[in-house]
Amino acid sequence: MFKSIAPHRKILGAAALLASSAMLLTGCVSNAPAEAPKADATTAATAVAAGGNAEAGKKVTIGFSVPAADHGFMAAMTDLAVETAKEYPDVDLKVSEGTNDVNVQISQVETMINDKVDAIVLLPFDGAALTQVAQKAMDAGIPVINVDREFSTAQSSRVTVLGDNYGVGVSAGDFICKELDGKKDAKIGEIPGIDSLPLTQDRSRGFKDALAKCGLEVSNRVPAEFTVESGEKAASNLLQAAPHLDAIWNHDDDQGVGVMAAIKAANRDEFFMVGNGGSANMMREIQSGNSVVRATTVYPAYQAADGVRVARLVAQDKALGDLLDIEVPREIVLYAAVVTKENVEKYLPTAFES
Repeated sequence: MFKSIAPHRKILGAAALLASSAMLLTGCVSNAPAEAPKADATTAATAVAAGGNAEAGKKVTIGFSVPAADHGFMAAMTDLAVETAKEYPDVDLKVSEGTNDVNVQISQVETMINDKVDAIVLLPFDGAALTQVAQKAMDAGIPVINVDREFSTAQSSRVTVLGDNYGVGVSAGDFICKELDGKKDAKIGEIPGIDSLPLTQDRSRGFKDALAKCGLEVSNRVPAEFTVESGEKAASNLLQAAPHLDAIWNHDDDQGVGVMAAIKAANRDEFFMVGNGGSANMMREIQSGNSVVRATTVYPAYQAADGVRVARLVAQDKALGDLLDIEVPREIVLYAAVVTKENVEKYLPTAFES
């Protein structure tokens, strides 16, 4: 059920992405006090929390399962997790073949349970569908790190590592409100990803709430499925249904490749577009200054890599070095910045290729 680690796919700025991940979890894996402070209750707690995270600990086996790498974001998720595991000689990462079949993914996790791995990093194709088997792993004493797509219950994982789905919706909505500057009759289009996923619903809810603050609402909405092909189809349908638009929010930069193809085919440019994901191609569109793409929000592709780091800590009974808490937190939500022409140079080195 496990496959050997595949050759590293080409990702723009992969080293920079790993560096970003390292900064986000600096205390998690690499903090070591430069000099031992005077012992007291506080410093004793700090020492326990730090736990020598940068030093090799006991050898741990971590099971890893994610959906198929059928678009750039998911490929980057997998590649960065594999590269991160290579940083630690005390980690043996068992990578299962990426799949969009929930039954296959359930079988992968059951194999990990039978193999008695020390921890599991699981990015489920469907969080609800994988909840039961994740709970089975937890009940077997194997900590599960849930990445990106949440299980139905928090008890089915030891730690959840997430992008800020509601937050990216708010950021996109706030940006559009600012750009339209009080235009109350503006027509807003929305192209979400897989509509049945809670993360998509959270993004749409955040977008709706942000637009409401400036008196706007979505006038046309057509969901896609996070793929280039689905993005092109959804955008074509959206543009046919809306003869005029002022702005579009596309939930996913990978499907945005298809969205852009549909926009060009329709010869439409009366609107501007905001993306989400932080892909290199969308950032280059922003950078060009002659594209409908005016901004994108960063939905970190290193969530699974951080999941591997966290799984290592939990399996080795360590904690986050910069916190006094002697346990790893239950939930880690990663910050999603808004990328515009003013700051695109800063974020482009951390981008993944669609």
